[in-house]
Amino acid sequence: MKDHSTHSSESVAILEKELRYISHLIKQKGREILSNYTITPPQFIALQWLHESGDMTIGDLSTKMYLAFSTTTDLVDRMEKNELVQRVRDENDRRVVRIHLLPEGERIIEEVIFKRQNYLRDITQEFNAEEFEQLSRTLQKLHLLMK
Repeated sequence: MKDHSTHSSESVAILEKELRYISHLIKQKGREILSNYTITPPQFIALQWLHESGDMTIGDLSTKMYLAFSTTTDLVDRMEKNELVQRVRDENDRRVVRIHLLPEGERIIEEVIFKRQNYLRDITQEFNAEEFEQLSRTLQKLHLLMK
């Protein structure tokens, strides 16, 4: 166990506050970008999981999104109606139905992520290469420790 006294309560409070503010601003910018599309933020999150993890069951998706099974089913119904995803029966076990990302869902995800990355690129222009690399490494380390 690490000694918790290495960082003052004040500096930890500042860090928590900054991370919370940054998270809020990123979420806000993400929603602003999404407002140009016909999908809701929860649909975007679902599409993102499918994009990153491949086909999954509604059960897996609801677990990843911390949503009730019925809520996820409604979400998938709406996305299927908009031709963003498709339900596909498992070849080996016909009882299992997986949600598959369709080209239109893929296109939206890639476009939105590209716009988010451009936003970050613009914001971080104020960083020199060393600062940028250090920030990236530090955030990766923080993410790893939080997992």
